Amino acid sequence: MLRNGFEPWHILIVVAVVVLLFGSKKLPEMARGLGRSLRILKAETAALREDGAEPEPRAD
Repeated sequence: MLRNGFEPWHILIVVAVVVLLFGSKKLPEMARGLGRSLRILKAETAALREDGAEPEPRAD
């Protein structure tokens, strides 16, 4: 069925549809928002890893 997956012309069609739906002015704003969201997600996951790596102090 899906022998080769995506061909280059498939990607061009997807890009054309996205530009038609959202317009060329909205795309940079969406990319900036996505970048900010990914940076926040990366920082939060790093903070969770740091919190989990430290042993909890014992109350002796």
